[in-house]
Amino acid sequence: MNYLALYQSGELHQGVREAYRRLAACDLCPHDCGVNRIKGERGICGAGLKPKIASANVHHGEEPPISGTQGSGTVFFSGCSLKCMFCQNFPISQLGNGEEITTGELAKRMLRLQRLGVHNINFVTPTHYLPQILAALWLAIPGGFSLPIVWNSSGYEKVDALRLLVGIVGIYLPDMKYSEDRCAEEISSGPGYRDCNRSAVKEMLRQVGHLQLDDDGIARQGLIIRHLVLPDGVAGSRETLAWIAENLGSATHIALMKQYFPAHLAVTSETIGRKIKDEEYDEAAADLEEFGLENGWVQG
Repeated sequence: MNYLALYQSGELHQGVREAYRRLAACDLCPHDCGVNRIKGERGICGAGLKPKIASANVHHGEEPPISGTQGSGTVFFSGCSLKCMFCQNFPISQLGNGEEITTGELAKRMLRLQRLGVHNINFVTPTHYLPQILAALWLAIPGGFSLPIVWNSSGYEKVDALRLLVGIVGIYLPDMKYSEDRCAEEISSGPGYRDCNRSAVKEMLRQVGHLQLDDDGIARQGLIIRHLVLPDGVAGSRETLAWIAENLGSATHIALMKQYFPAHLAVTSETIGRKIKDEEYDEAAADLEEFGLENGWVQG
């Protein structure tokens, strides 16, 4: 792993220090709240100084190259920089359910998952805990940690923050949720989502390239984009897929997701208060084929 070389050179420790400095006026995500998390202030995501997690377990429900045969070591962080009306994990992402732990304890849980034989450590909704994750990695490496790291995010990221992860993250697994900012703001409280998201995935691809698998079909490095089809074309699926083909290339791996249902606040919405129809998903799948995006997964 590249992070082992960064650890040995001292660059990882330097990166930890730089990341923690950003917590004094937090600007890790596009909201730029500016709160002093070192002094206990909290911004939109609700995160404080210590990492807060809902679980750290073996998970078999990710894309096949991520879960593989042994599972992915998923660490679900509490809080989120978005407030999606339809979030199925809203008790964790928006109500903040979870356990506050030290970075040392986070390192121990990473090592425990590695001992269980998982293929990777999969940080879910990690953006607001970027400094703490770097610190936990720095603590875990002397204990023998050596697994690929998956950055499983909403895609609402800042490029300058992502650059702190160069050589650290091996596999990026971002969402591309919307092609229009109006929908992103109304449904997910994510102003400027489209441009932030598109800049972010470009940077992710620059860092890790297209997906690379080992001889057993397990992801070692690269980018996988998730796109959830929403009712009435709200996600702008066709526009997003066309942009991917033109700007990231037809080699991009895409997980086109069909499992939308109206959870949380979406049950009262006129536009997203229902499940998607088969024909809506089939149309998005046809767009994949039209734009030459043949790598990835569709759902039956």
